[in-house]
Amino acid sequence: MDATEWDARYAETELAWGVEPNRFLAPEVDGLEPGRALDLAAGEGRNALWLAEQGWTVTAVDFSSVGIDKARRIAAERKVDVTWIVHDVVTFEVEPGAFDLVIVFYLHIAPIDMKAVLAHATEALNQGGTLLIVGHDRANLASGVGGPQDPAILHDTEEITAELGALVIEKAQRVTRPVEGSERDAIDTLVKAVKP
Repeated sequence: MDATEWDARYAETELAWGVEPNRFLAPEVDGLEPGRALDLAAGEGRNALWLAEQGWTVTAVDFSSVGIDKARRIAAERKVDVTWIVHDVVTFEVEPGAFDLVIVFYLHIAPIDMKAVLAHATEALNQGGTLLIVGHDRANLASGVGGPQDPAILHDTEEITAELGALVIEKAQRVTRPVEGSERDAIDTLVKAVKP
């Protein structure tokens, strides 16, 4: 989907995924000292907002102006400071070595573009910085529920970790999450890596 399609999707509802952060974010950043965080593909900002409320200095990037506008409004209501940037994450120029945490949640794009985003994310990390990637796993097609139906854009732990050669992989696994109204759980990829 392009920015226009995401703008239309975000315009359809008050909040596509609510205001609470993704269920995997808090446990994976627990124990990290808040510093500078970069949220690539921030959507309506729920993860960026939560990180800011935990004391992180957050920059959030997404190509949907509608999503970012919603995030700005929520940030103002909650009196939270986040730097919001409307830009395509594939071509976004990161500040090298500037971030203690980079998150990429549910970004499903062509493999060549994902490779570019992961390279930017790795470049943005400082020494000791953490990269956290979560997205719909390819196994979700046959055994899970929801998510994109194109296997080419779904995640696979081996493919993701292969792009993170400069990082130390702390976690690379399939995880499940309940989906309201479904008897089956969704299956996601979760990768956590640190820049040595």
